[in-house]
Amino acid sequence: MVRPDGITELRDSFGRVVNNLRISVTDRCNFRCRYCMPEEGMQWMNKSELLTFEELARFVQLCTRLGISKIRLTGGEPLMRKELHLLVEKISRIEGIKDLGLTTNGYFLAEQAIPLFKAGLRRLNISLDSLDAAKFNSMTRRNYYGRVWEGIEAAEAIGFAPLKLNVVLIRGINDDEIPRFATLVRTKPFIVRFIEFMPIGSHDEWTIEKVVPTHEIVETMERSTGRKLTPVGKRGHQPADRYVFDDGVGEVGFISSVSEPFCDHCNRIRITADGKLRTCLFSLVETDLKALMRGGAGDDEICDAVVQAVRKKEEGHRINRPEFVRPARTMSQIGG
Repeated sequence: MVRPDGITELRDSFGRVVNNLRISVTDRCNFRCRYCMPEEGMQWMNKSELLTFEELARFVQLCTRLGISKIRLTGGEPLMRKELHLLVEKISRIEGIKDLGLTTNGYFLAEQAIPLFKAGLRRLNISLDSLDAAKFNSMTRRNYYGRVWEGIEAAEAIGFAPLKLNVVLIRGINDDEIPRFATLVRTKPFIVRFIEFMPIGSHDEWTIEKVVPTHEIVETMERSTGRKLTPVGKRGHQPADRYVFDDGVGEVGFISSVSEPFCDHCNRIRITADGKLRTCLFSLVETDLKALMRGGAGDDEICDAVVQAVRKKEEGHRINRPEFVRPARTMSQIGG
């Protein structure tokens, strides 16, 4: 449908309006997080398979015609894509983009934070699954804890805000650190977001028993601190329910994708590094936009392909239901 301002509104068959696009810029990653990919054997895409910065900027420009206003750059690890700040600069200049963020593991952040900030980036999500170096190494299969904290501190000093720290809790592995994260948000101006463990990685050994639900995290935080968590914002179109401690300077967010799915108001689509449009993280169908762009398709044809794909957007992911089917790609191949 067309809004009064002339912008076409992306609406699916369930009435959900899509305005949020996640862009994977690379499938490569220097970590091997156990919930994301196997420790060995990953086959990376050739550079020629990746969408160029010019192709990505063109696609974002076209998406603004369809009402897309929020962009998040992801990977793999996006900062492994050379000179990513040039893409940030291109996108930040596109009229209609109101929000531009980036999700990173933080390893390269200390050295790239300044050029990214100068290019127009302000919002960062940094993966930090543990506050214990040894446990962090076990989760990521890499000894990079110190480098990640250097990146977090550099981003804070430069002025990135909000600064979100993403934590994937897995029962029996890092769920005992909930009290430590409670202390962190009471003393630092970070937004710690607990993301439920999802069945998306290869050989991740996911079971529903390993998922730590929101109510359990809240109870543990309140018990360990002796303080109540107060809700400050229910998710709406955002994936996270948000809480604060009355004596804290930070914030806690809960993305309960498994125990409390938010599929009924999902506003996202995503494009993989090799140019495939997916309307859900767990999609079994992709639309090949790279083939259209490199095949000489015009702007209207590309926009129509996006509109048609969104109309077929899945009702939900169906995790832990008998009909659930894992996608063939891992998280790093799809884009986080």
